[in-house]
Amino acid sequence: MPSKYLFIASMDVDAANEALFHEVYDREHCPELGRVPGVGEIARFETQPFQVLIGGETRTVTPEGPRFHAMYEVESPEILTSAAWSEAVESGRWPEQVRPFTANRRHSLLRLIH
Repeated sequence: MPSKYLFIASMDVDAANEALFHEVYDREHCPELGRVPGVGEIARFETQPFQVLIGGETRTVTPEGPRFHAMYEVESPEILTSAAWSEAVESGRWPEQVRPFTANRRHSLLRLIH
């Protein structure tokens, strides 16, 4: 992993606005943020229930929390407060046509330790 930090934006979206959410996230939001200096790879994920074998027992896990997650490799935490990030995160249709229909938003910053 070339970047030392991983920024994660997690959220839910109203079902009626889900198609627009994915379109804008994939075609506008991620490309804009990907042009910010210091931002590396960007990937999006959807939470899924799963089974895992732990201590000889298969456990079913139904995750709690937001359904959708975007993960951004960033060179440093300062990227997230830069003017370029601020401009990119407020561009396109995201702030007016998508963000108002998101909920349960959570943000995390992870530092690579190994």
